[in-house]
Amino acid sequence: MCGRFSLEVGWEELFAYFNMVRPAVPPTQMPPRYNIAPTQPIVVVANADRGGETRREGQLVRWGFVPAWVKDPKEFTLLVNARSETAAEKPSFRTAMRHRRVLIPASGFYEWQRFGKGQKSQAYWVRPKDGGVMAFAGLMETWSDANGSEIDTACILTTQANTSFSAIHHRLPMIVHPDSFDRWLDVRGSEPREVADLLAPVDDKYLEPIPVGDAVNKVSNSGPEIQTRVKEVRSANQKPENDDQLSMF
Repeated sequence: MCGRFSLEVGWEELFAYFNMVRPAVPPTQMPPRYNIAPTQPIVVVANADRGGETRREGQLVRWGFVPAWVKDPKEFTLLVNARSETAAEKPSFRTAMRHRRVLIPASGFYEWQRFGKGQKSQAYWVRPKDGGVMAFAGLMETWSDANGSEIDTACILTTQANTSFSAIHHRLPMIVHPDSFDRWLDVRGSEPREVADLLAPVDDKYLEPIPVGDAVNKVSNSGPEIQTRVKEVRSANQKPENDDQLSMF
């Protein structure tokens, strides 16, 4: 699952890392964001056809996927995550899995190791060991109301946790390696079954979980101090509670 994440680089770094086309009008400077939560705007990277040419572009969308067939988003469950193993089959996601696969830039994400009712959980900030940006696999959809008003939305795909992360949680955001960006984004040239091999947990040595304090629990706490390392509440070797929240889809 992934219920919070961070993005601490600006547009120029994203243009370079994802090989995106720079718009004619430079976007507004993007400050570091340390505690991104559902319903907030997030950056997605997608292929766009411009005059017969395919190129990568970035845009802001709402984190919380709404399928096109939904009548009223206010009465629909917020889809923050989607299981990569079943996304191609689920009515909510299968069209986007075929036609609107995206990449979601992140500097790290937050996960909570839970130990059962009445016991204090341990929050972790999880980042690439070598630092820098990583790319979550995502799905995007544009929802339109009867008056033609549109909302661009997205969710993060999750996969089974790798061995090193499974002590914290049994699900992990699906991370796409730069060598696979083209394949993942190429919705014209590859169907979901042809990118199924990418739906795997990242290498065990890729991520570094850092125990952090309770401040991250509040969305209003959005400064770098929420990533300060603390002493773990419990050993990460203890078996955590099997929490399916946000990863049921």
